[in-house]
Amino acid sequence: MSFEIIIPFLKPIEHLLTSTTISEIMVNPDSTVWVEESGQIQLLPGIRFDDGSLQTGLEVIANRFGKKLDADSPILNLRLPDGSRMAAMIPPIVNPRPLMTIRRFSARNFTLADLIGTGMMTNEQASVLTTAVRDGRNILIAGATSTGKTTVANVLADAIPEHERILVIEDTAELHIRKPHVVSAESQLDTHRGQITFDDLLRAVLRHRPDRIIVGEVRGPEARTLLDAMNTGHRGTLATIHASSAEEAIHRVATLVMRGSSGQSIDAIKDDVRRGIELIVYIHREQGHRRIHEILDLAVHP
Repeated sequence: MSFEIIIPFLKPIEHLLTSTTISEIMVNPDSTVWVEESGQIQLLPGIRFDDGSLQTGLEVIANRFGKKLDADSPILNLRLPDGSRMAAMIPPIVNPRPLMTIRRFSARNFTLADLIGTGMMTNEQASVLTTAVRDGRNILIAGATSTGKTTVANVLADAIPEHERILVIEDTAELHIRKPHVVSAESQLDTHRGQITFDDLLRAVLRHRPDRIIVGEVRGPEARTLLDAMNTGHRGTLATIHASSAEEAIHRVATLVMRGSSGQSIDAIKDDVRRGIELIVYIHREQGHRRIHEILDLAVHP
């Protein structure tokens, strides 16, 4: 991985950035530094930024990427050149110092065999899911933070036929789809320019003849647009969502849809969700181990 563009501004954690085994680096507002390695989170004592240096460094990094980070725009999300993700918040919304998290992605190198080998999914689950992707079924991948939703989406996309046109929508690019005809787009909410929301982007993408739509994470008004697309003939959608079970994922999508709708009951919207989404894959993480806990087939259990 290449972090040269940010290392000069994050010198105290340079050795963490260049490590090949660390998947997440977390610097908290109390100045403590934590990492995730081999699925385990641990505190690294003795690593500290000088007063003010982390915030100054983050402001420079944001500017280098055409983004804003200041008291009026205190939240930063950006994709680093290697595909890793940096997220930061600065005072006044956190105190006394900034919060920064760098999530490093090796998901682009994983294969279906890797996920089976690590116990994340069984051979039977792999067969069910790859068949569903090839057949163009709409799949929602649910789970908590850092359960591997992006990893599973990346790997399942390998089953999409080579000739199909894939449009990928994310707020910060994390997916790396290994297919010949892929168009990726990112929402723009914290740049020096005008804002382009996730929903704006999804509506625009639908006009560009997608065979498949892959959505990095459903979290807002785009849920209504996506659900309408799935219910009006757009097949083979892959999307992720934060939820604590497969059933809760249905409620979560319906709640997001309801926020942008009027005149529909939550039960009516849930019926729309069950018609549009065909499979829900729920990933659970326990004691550092991630695995597919449930595949809910809504055609069988509507």
